[in-house]
Amino acid sequence: MEALLALCALLLLPLVLLGVACKVLFALVLLPFRIIGGLFHAIFGLAAGLLGLAAGGVGLLFGLAVTILVVVLLPLAPLLLLGGIVWLALKAFSPAARTA
Repeated sequence: MEALLALCALLLLPLVLLGVACKVLFALVLLPFRIIGGLFHAIFGLAAGLLGLAAGGVGLLFGLAVTILVVVLLPLAPLLLLGGIVWLALKAFSPAARTA
């Protein structure tokens, strides 16, 4: 029985070595493409990260501006409305400038 197992192993060994050689050859053929793909991935990943960071900064500034607008101008809205009404009334009752 051991002789049969040794014979099978002896017949299987060249096939295993052929499979390993094919995998190594395939990996060597595809290595330049993997390197180029890794470089593209790094470059575009960095660009996308910087773009995302810039978009986040713009969003943060916009949110801060809206918050300040709501907190400062919303309580002043009645006074601004009253001032606008007074300005319109004064403008309506003031004489128009005559042009020659």
